[in-house]
Amino acid sequence: MPKLIIWQNGKRHDARFEGAPVLSQVLAQAGLALPQPCGGRGRCGKCRVEAQGEISPSNAFEQKAGSRLSCQLMLRGDAEVFLPASQEMAQIQLEGEGSAGALSPMPGHIGAAVDIGTTTLGLKLYDLKTGEHLASAAAVNPQTAVAADVMGRIGAALEGGQQRLQRLVEDALQGLLHQALKEAKQPETALETLVIAGNTTMLYLLTGKNPLTLSRAPFEADHLFGVWEDLQGRRAYLPPCMNAFVGADITCAVLASGMCERGDTALLADVGTNGEIALWKDGVLHVASTAAGPAFEGAGIHMGSGSVPGAIDSVWVEEGMIRAHTIGSAKPIGMCGSGLIDAIAALLDLGLVEDTGATDEDRLYLAEGVYLIPQDIRHVQLAKAAIAAGIRTLMYEAKVRPEDITRLYLAGGFGSHLDIKSAARIGLIPRELADKVSVIGNASLTGAARLLLDTHQLDALTRIAQRSRHVSLGGNPWFNEAYMEEMLFPGLD
Repeated sequence: MPKLIIWQNGKRHDARFEGAPVLSQVLAQAGLALPQPCGGRGRCGKCRVEAQGEISPSNAFEQKAGSRLSCQLMLRGDAEVFLPASQEMAQIQLEGEGSAGALSPMPGHIGAAVDIGTTTLGLKLYDLKTGEHLASAAAVNPQTAVAADVMGRIGAALEGGQQRLQRLVEDALQGLLHQALKEAKQPETALETLVIAGNTTMLYLLTGKNPLTLSRAPFEADHLFGVWEDLQGRRAYLPPCMNAFVGADITCAVLASGMCERGDTALLADVGTNGEIALWKDGVLHVASTAAGPAFEGAGIHMGSGSVPGAIDSVWVEEGMIRAHTIGSAKPIGMCGSGLIDAIAALLDLGLVEDTGATDEDRLYLAEGVYLIPQDIRHVQLAKAAIAAGIRTLMYEAKVRPEDITRLYLAGGFGSHLDIKSAARIGLIPRELADKVSVIGNASLTGAARLLLDTHQLDALTRIAQRSRHVSLGGNPWFNEAYMEEMLFPGLD
């Protein structure tokens, strides 16, 4: 049986295989999968490797990328591969605004609140007798090695990868629980109760439910959760989703914001791979989801990166020049989402990018060795237009003007590190709302913690889901028109 020698971070791993598999399959089986934002189609170039031995010749995708790609290279015999160094995400958002609520906890001694995001996983461990926060843990969602967005993962599940996707998230969750319990000096048996929030697709994949209904019109979920399940031998509450693509993470975020407890008009947006928006007015929660794509997470961007040391996370103009800061003040290696938004805002201010997104430059340098290309600008235009048009469409449906909105809650990890001025400058959020923004961090995790520690919140959560009214953006003429208009970047005031 042929052998593959794998090198990463100076460590050697050996793997055996049969036939002529794609390299990415063997890496995944060895627990060393690389990110594949494009779903393994050879288009993103994010799974670059160095390889030698009995391997297939470079195909057209690899020639375009200028490197061997793990999703395209086929093993034909003994081979050796060198993977890029792995790096831990440095800025996974775990904190959120607001208290966990009164102490009327779910049963047990130790409990965990969990947020399963498309890109990251977050967990907080609590003493259910006292309400004390004991430990936290976070990691990249390993499903990103399969596809960057929910539709890619749904497609992978339907093509035979459902068990693998479930196993990936189960193993990652178990690893985080073990890490948190060890930090809290608690035995594994002490953990009895979980509250797990996530978007609808993430909960489907976690529980092994067939996502077929999420993949085709009319895109209606046959499970909206709000139920208790047995997961890995523990009781787990999965909060209710509001729609096939407005999940329990947004239900929990709305709960954490408290927006439905007040009489004023408020807007909540979770800006990420899946843009989810909620507008509260006169006792009705208007909700919508829009496919922003993974650009805000750094995926699909030529030199995009996760929030790792060396990623540019802030860009500004100083004396007519571009300046940049990197995470950990390390040598620049790429840019994460917040740096990307800052960069485009700065380039617009300098006149290097027009309001149409056009630029005369093939490379727009932000720091030594790190630059944007015209296609990156286009990716951001598409992503920000989806969010901005979604906000406008909800406001139209609810007959709300910008001046009627008293607060815009920004939830999620990306929103927590976003410069509001830059977001308004590129048109990601309406300029009229820039002064009304309240950043609430990982509100999904905060909401899950409130449920864990205060069972009275379950009724409030049910009311939120019942009061929701889904606004479909697919085929919506108002959204389509707004989307085309929002493709443009705003001009200077």
